[in-house]
Amino acid sequence: MATFQATTSPTPFGIFDTEKDFIIDANSMVTFVKRKLGDDILSVELTNKQIWMSFEESTLEYGKIVNEYQAKSQLGNLLGNDLGTSADNQTYNADTNSSIDGGPRGQENKFPRETLEFLSRKAEPYASSAGVGGSYNIHSGSITLVNGQQDYDIYETLKIDVDGTETLVKDIAAFQNQKLRIFEVMHYSPQAAYRFFDTTSAINYMNNEFAFESFTPETVFYVLPVFEDLLRAQQMDVSNRVRRSNYSYELIGKNLRIMPKPTVDIAGSKKMFIRFAKPQDPNSPDVADSSIDGASGLHNVPFNNVKYQMINSMGRQWIRQFTFALSKEVLGLVRSKFGSIPIPNGDLQLNGSDLLSQAQGEKEKLVTSLREMLDSLTYDKLLESQAAETGNMQTILKTVPIPLGKCITIG
Repeated sequence: MATFQATTSPTPFGIFDTEKDFIIDANSMVTFVKRKLGDDILSVELTNKQIWMSFEESTLEYGKIVNEYQAKSQLGNLLGNDLGTSADNQTYNADTNSSIDGGPRGQENKFPRETLEFLSRKAEPYASSAGVGGSYNIHSGSITLVNGQQDYDIYETLKIDVDGTETLVKDIAAFQNQKLRIFEVMHYSPQAAYRFFDTTSAINYMNNEFAFESFTPETVFYVLPVFEDLLRAQQMDVSNRVRRSNYSYELIGKNLRIMPKPTVDIAGSKKMFIRFAKPQDPNSPDVADSSIDGASGLHNVPFNNVKYQMINSMGRQWIRQFTFALSKEVLGLVRSKFGSIPIPNGDLQLNGSDLLSQAQGEKEKLVTSLREMLDSLTYDKLLESQAAETGNMQTILKTVPIPLGKCITIG
């Protein structure tokens, strides 16, 4: 009998052909399958390559199912990870003279640390919307106020500083044909502090109007309780809102209306600043993010085929049983080509349909049992079992008598 290592292209894909453990088990698998199918009594119409093909398929099927459940447990931590598909991972196939990349790989045998990256990524848009974080820049620009003019076209008048030169936003390529998102219009009522200490001071009113950030010498300071200051500040604020023109604005479409009408003595001497941003491109944030090109779902999670040498005895036994079922299926297909074979004085009935039915049932049973086992071992199920174990342990400890002067510590 030709051995596995002495056979040219023993398996269709050759994924495990260089692994020592796979080679040893492949040679034994031929004897295992043929003896179970009764080859010692009646010849079995299977070639070694057909059995090795079933062996390779069984190993791939086992790795596929295991990787599916690993991805199910770890997907939140794996999203955004490097795909591991660089040229260093390519292998050369001398038979076909081609380079095979093998797809995303590198994480199949790792136990990654839990992170909050996925949750942070989901929460980041809310931070960006509130203007307190995120991956997108907020720009600061200004509109030059005109005496007596309340209405301004933001897209025509808004300017930002570019290398020390004020430039209209509409003339900057990055903002052209973009809808601006306004975060804040810095148009507020004057601070009540200007009238804090002397509500009747005409000079303090002038300071307020000319935006002098100080008080006149006539201001008298008193040493008063803090609550006195707070009450007076509230009084001034309410007074400004009720008795004077309140500061506000309306933003409708591209037009900004400010109230009250601005009073500017010298053209271009007063500006109103605005914080704004351009639309967010999810694939091109302002902060460089390599994870955008990383793993994005189950289809490209960096899991390669599980190496046969990394599979323990439990997994290898499952593979042997599945290999036998696949080999039985192949034999059933072979024997189904002819319902019977003529022989002297009669026909020899072949059991192809029986073999196919048996093989299908065995395959389904094996896959179901493996999936049920892995279902109970996903990380969330492990947490549930640990929580149940902790609760049971506490229940047991409640019934344990406490020695005199001693205590039982849980933890």
